[in-house]
Amino acid sequence: MSMPNKILNFFFELAQLRRIKHEGWRTIGVENPESVADHSLRAAQIGYFLAKEENYKNPQEIVTMLVFHDIGECRIGDIHKIANRYVEANEEQAVKDQIQNLGETGKEIFSLWECVEYQNTQAGKIAKDADLLEQAITAKEYIEKGYKFGQNWIENISKKLITKSAKSFLKELQKSNTNDWWKGLKKIF
Repeated sequence: MSMPNKILNFFFELAQLRRIKHEGWRTIGVENPESVADHSLRAAQIGYFLAKEENYKNPQEIVTMLVFHDIGECRIGDIHKIANRYVEANEEQAVKDQIQNLGETGKEIFSLWECVEYQNTQAGKIAKDADLLEQAITAKEYIEKGYKFGQNWIENISKKLITKSAKSFLKELQKSNTNDWWKGLKKIF
C-alpha cells in the first residue's frame, strides 16, 4: 500500500473519534454525551490559551498534542474510570499500531502523544491540564443542566491540575455561569 493510501486510511480511522462518545458522563446520567472529537477540539483550543498564559514559546505544539492525544480511542473506545478497574486496554500499543505505517510523521505523532500521556515535559503538563480543564468545563455545563454529580468531576480534576493558569481558570469556573458568554449579544428590535 502506498504512503498516501496509508495516510488516508489513518484519516478514515480518525473519523471514529466523531462516533465515540465521552463515556464517563453516562455514569452521571448524561444520555448523549459529546464525542471524543468534540472534547479533543475544545481541549486543543483551551491548550492554546493555557500555553500563552504559561508563557510557553510554541502554543501550536500544545494544540497539536491535544489534537492527537485521544487517537488511541479510535481502537479501544473511551473507557471511563469505573470500567478501567476491570478492563485493561493498552492505549499505547493501539497508538503505536495506528502510526506504524506513517513514517517519520507517525513517530512525531507518537512523541506528541507520549508527552501528554506521561506529562514528562512542560508542554505535556500544559496539554494534560488543557485536557482536564476541558472536562471540568463540560462538567460545569452538565451541572447547570441538572447533572449535579458533575461536581465530583470538578473536584477530582482540581486535585490533578499542575499549571498555575489551569488552576486559576478552574477557580474562576466555579464562580461562572456557562450562559454568561451570550448575555448582551442578543439584538432586540
